[in-house]
Amino acid sequence: MKCVICKQGQTHNGVTTVTLTRGPTTIVIKDVPAEICENCAEYYLSEDVAEKVQALAERAIRQGAEIEVLRYAA
Repeated sequence: MKCVICKQGQTHNGVTTVTLTRGPTTIVIKDVPAEICENCAEYYLSEDVAEKVQALAERAIRQGAEIEVLRYAA
């Protein structure tokens, strides 16, 4: 698909690192499958992947993490 951010590049399957911050908590999730723009590196997550990323982050926050680095596992 064409990137909606830069409007120049095409996206391709790959993996990326997603960083989420809520209040004092920062969650970093590595190796997340995504469509990534070849031009600007903007990434797009599928609905299923986004839900799993959100669930991983919510679990870390509930456990009281301040900084958490996780690896996405399919």
